[in-house]
Amino acid sequence: MQGKTGSGEHEHRAFKAGYSAAAGQVGYSLSYEHLQSSFLNWFKETINESLTWRSILGISRAYRRGYNMIAKEPLLGIPLPLQGTVSAVVSACNEERTIAAVISELSRLPIREIIVVLNGCKDRSYHSIGRNDRVIVVYYPRRLGHDVARGIGASMATGDAVLFTDGDIVLDAEDLAPFLLEIDKGADIVLNDISPYLPPFSKQDAVTRSKMFLNHVLGRPDLQANSLTAVPHALSRRAIAELGVRSLVVPPKAQALAIVRGLVIRAPRSIDVVKRNRVRSGNVGDGNEVARLILGDHIEAFEAAMELQGARLSMTRTPRDKLARKRNCR
Repeated sequence: MQGKTGSGEHEHRAFKAGYSAAAGQVGYSLSYEHLQSSFLNWFKETINESLTWRSILGISRAYRRGYNMIAKEPLLGIPLPLQGTVSAVVSACNEERTIAAVISELSRLPIREIIVVLNGCKDRSYHSIGRNDRVIVVYYPRRLGHDVARGIGASMATGDAVLFTDGDIVLDAEDLAPFLLEIDKGADIVLNDISPYLPPFSKQDAVTRSKMFLNHVLGRPDLQANSLTAVPHALSRRAIAELGVRSLVVPPKAQALAIVRGLVIRAPRSIDVVKRNRVRSGNVGDGNEVARLILGDHIEAFEAAMELQGARLSMTRTPRDKLARKRNCR
């Protein structure tokens, strides 16, 4: 059995391989497409063990450093050893200030199509996108909301993995890459672990507590308040087929069905989208419009789960005598 190689050794070999790949292109233009394809081939031939996404990103950066030693203009794209194809879905409403940067970061990843769903835009969001061969723009004059827009994007996506994000939050490609790597390694749903950014339970709002309670009663307390309502998240083609695009329009319902049906759900990466979320008139203050919508979505999620698992879900009934002994125990 071949012994494991340390991450430092992997990165050293990756640097040399990246340098050689670029040097072998003398007379030809160096591009992100070549960087990605050469890295993928090298990784398949060289790495014979399962690695964490952190280790993979370290190897990727080392390969790119070596490659850029030859490139006249350093490439910013991130090569990833993905076996499947990737689509991205971006929901946007009046995001002319950020949409170009969002697409720019997505373009640094091996994503073959970026589906931008513009809904209810009254500004210059469309013109801000610019020309990009990988971008598909879908325009709806009425405001549909992020969830409906994501459902539309999911229905159009052709990738083996679909990454979902919003047009108002610019996320670094390095932060998005782990979501793609986890899907490629077998996860069906990859959530953003927002737990480190939440206040203590006593100070949490009703939406956060609803997310935690839903995961708890469905037997996944480890997910805490992590939910498909928060971006970024990624779904496998299997998950989309199993859940159906319609269910994705109600994210808590889709998550409940995914848990009940035993899909593989992970939350390996924490990105602070709580503080970075754009403040709008409908998402601030107690009982705001967005909060009421999400709470209503959770009611649908509980109803759908109860139809499949029964009214008590994963909560077992304790006999009255045992309950009394617990209460009286000091």
